[in-house]
Formats: sequence, structure tokens, C-alpha cells
Amino acid sequence: MIEKLFEYDNGNDKKIEKIINDKNLHLNHMIFSKNKGLPQHNANSNVYMIVIRGVLSLQLDKQEEHKYEKGSIINIPYKTLMNVNNKDDETLEIFVIKAPNPKGGH
Repeated sequence: MIEKLFEYDNGNDKKIEKIINDKNLHLNHMIFSKNKGLPQHNANSNVYMIVIRGVLSLQLDKQEEHKYEKGSIINIPYKTLMNVNNKDDETLEIFVIKAPNPKGGH
């Protein structure tokens, strides 16, 4: 088989899954219920967030918070301070792509 298959959880419980972590990219799958999210941190690579379900509440550096609905793809530059949260009732599901992989993968 030439291709590689990667699978991810499609439940509703909080989840942070590392799906792909190789020399090319780092792909995470995340699920957050209302009032859940990530600790404030700086982007350790060029980051793309893809909203699959729900509404992403995202505050970058000192700008005001913006909301992004499913179907949105947000690019966050390297070293940007970010707050990633779900402040809405619907479960938030996102994919996070880091390219290049900040650690070079395995």
C-alpha cells in the first residue's frame, strides 16, 4: 500500500490528538466543549487552524478577539501570542496544521 491512513476521533468530549508528526508537518485534531480551550501560548511554527464544527474564539497578540465559524481557515504567523477557546454552546472541532513541523517530526 503506497498511501498512509490516519484516523481521528469524531466524538464530543475534549480531545487533543496528534494525528501526524513527521518531518513535513504536524497535524493536531482538537475538540472543545463550551468554555474550554488551550492555555495562552506563542505559535511555535506557522499555524493553520481549520474550523470543522462550532465557533472558534481566537485572540491574537493585543488585538480584540475574533470569532470564526465552521468552514474557516485561519493562518497564524510564527511567534504570535494566541488564546484559543470555545465560548459558544456548540462543540468546537478544529484541525491545527503546523508547517514546517516545529520539532522536525520523527
